[in-house]
Amino acid sequence: MSYLFIVETNITDPSWVNEYLLKVTPLVSRFGGKYLTRTSAIELLEGAGKPQFSLVAQFPSKEDALDFYNSEEYEPFKQARQSGSVSKFLLVPVENATA
Repeated sequence: MSYLFIVETNITDPSWVNEYLLKVTPLVSRFGGKYLTRTSAIELLEGAGKPQFSLVAQFPSKEDALDFYNSEEYEPFKQARQSGSVSKFLLVPVENATA
């Protein structure tokens, strides 16, 4: 079963963003992931607090997603993102649970 990272980010210090985009994009690919969207063109239809930026990345399995997220290679970029933004970083299975 594939898994998605769904990330909502509000940037508080943009100094990390350019290097993050440059270096993390190929890293996601190395762990089998692919970006479905990365955008700031977000329309808030319900709720409060529209994020500045959102992304969805798909990985072949939960293990692949967690291997990326917990990897030594991603760690400095994760720390930079955490220091320079307020984010929600969700791991969601791709499933269709219909009644």
